[in-house]
Parts: sequence; C-alpha cells; structure tokens
Amino acid sequence: MPAHSIGSATISFGLVSVPIKMFSAGESSAAISFNWLHKKDGARLKQQYVCSKDGETVEKEDMIKGYEFAKGRYVQFTPDELKALEEKGTGSINITEFVDADTVDRMYMDKVYFMGPDKGGDRAFTLLGEALKKTRKVAIGQWAARGKQYLVMIRPLGRGLAMEQLRYANEVRSIDEVPIPKVDVKKTELDMAVQLIDQAATEKFEPQKYEDTVKTRIQEQIQRKVDGEEITEEPTEAPKTQIIDLMEALKASLAKGKGSTGGERKPAKRAERAAEAKPAKKRRAASA
Repeated sequence: MPAHSIGSATISFGLVSVPIKMFSAGESSAAISFNWLHKKDGARLKQQYVCSKDGETVEKEDMIKGYEFAKGRYVQFTPDELKALEEKGTGSINITEFVDADTVDRMYMDKVYFMGPDKGGDRAFTLLGEALKKTRKVAIGQWAARGKQYLVMIRPLGRGLAMEQLRYANEVRSIDEVPIPKVDVKKTELDMAVQLIDQAATEKFEPQKYEDTVKTRIQEQIQRKVDGEEITEEPTEAPKTQIIDLMEALKASLAKGKGSTGGERKPAKRAERAAEAKPAKKRRAASA
C-alpha cells in the first residue's frame, strides 16, 4: 500500500524552491489504555471540571483559558486572542544553513517525517538530495505549522529526504546538571568491560528483532478476559543472588555470554587477536 501524504510544503533556500509532500515516518503505537467505569453498573464515567474556589462544576461554555504570570495570578485570553498569538503557517521550510551531519547531536532529535517530490518538483527534489549526499551535509531551517515554529533538519535518505524535527537549545538540558561523582576505573575492569561489549557486539542494529512483548502479553490477557476467563498472576522466578563486586559481576556476565547460543553473533576482532597472540607467546617461551 503506497504511503499517504499528510501535507504539502516548499523547501526554500536561496532562490530555489522545491515543492514537496510530507509523509509520516512511522505508525503510532499508543499504549494500551483503560477507561474509568461506574463499578455499580459498568457505565463509563465522564470528566468534569470543578472550580477550585467555590467547588462548583463548570460547564464548557463558562470556561476561558488563562496564563499564570505570577503565583495564583492569571491573565485571560479569548479564543480569538489565542488564535492571534499563533504562528501563521506559510507552508515554507526556510533553509538557513548547511552543516556536517555529525555535528547535530542525537539529543536534539524529536520527530521524523519522510519527504517526496510534489507535482513539478521531481528534478529539483532529486538535485537537492544528490547535492546533500555529495557534500555530506544536512540542511537546517525553520518551518511554521499548527500555530508553532519548528526547528528542522533535512537529510538524504535513499532516493528521498527525511525531515527531522529538532528541539531548540533551551529545550535541551545539559548532562552537566546530572550529579555524577568522579571515579577512577581500574585497567582490569575496563579491559573486561570492553571484552563484554565485544562479545555481545553485532554488525548493525536490526530493529525487526525487537518487539513490545509487554504490550502483546497485556493484549492477550485482555482477550482472555473478554472471552470470560479469569486473569491469574503469572508465576515469577525467585530473585537471583545479587553480585556486589564489580569484577565478579563482569566475570559472571562474560561466562553467561559464552554459554549462550547466539549463532548470529560474530567473534569480535579484539577477541580473535587475543586468541592468536596467546599461543604465539607460549611457543616463544618454549623455544627460549
């Protein structure tokens, strides 16, 4: 089934305009939700708003939005005033600069959209994608939609383009805000940790290997309930002994990894070199 366009826009840089269509990059996988019901008759409950001052139930026509500019003090806005505050959507993605892709940190990424050419834009669209590939650059710009202005990055992806919605700098916290004590790492610990990573390393990330098993289990349990069965608590394994010593934990992890049947994993190059070096060392000692 072909992808369904969710909107149109124009990429603008210099005097060049590229008409494009936008497509969702993924399907929404919302969490399973439950509704509140009246226990007595099973009817669904409705949400009500209650005034914090007099305790009265407030109907929708008596509500108005406000902004808290000081503790407990609000300035009110009518629907027309709120609409006037919104950014007007122009349908134009204005490119302001081109940067090396690896200079955009992953923590700025928010949402991803696919792009394809719109009517009359095939040649310009393809040219932009090929130019980005050749220069190994990505385009940075801004785009106004849904009453907001977004910071975006456009990068080549296959024969098309991907637009990644970015967070603004003031929306991203610094890792320096996280309290992390300084600890000296022993060489033996580091070597063993590296060996553990090499042992579990694979050639590339394969997302199809993973699935939301928790969601699947809940859906199966819900269906059992719909079919009239009772949901019983699944038996849990007894908690295993916790290894406190870091070296012991690393050794146990390595031993567990060696005993697994991960047929698809290839031996790490570091481990291969280490295995080849040890016999050679013994032969030199014997000849001496």
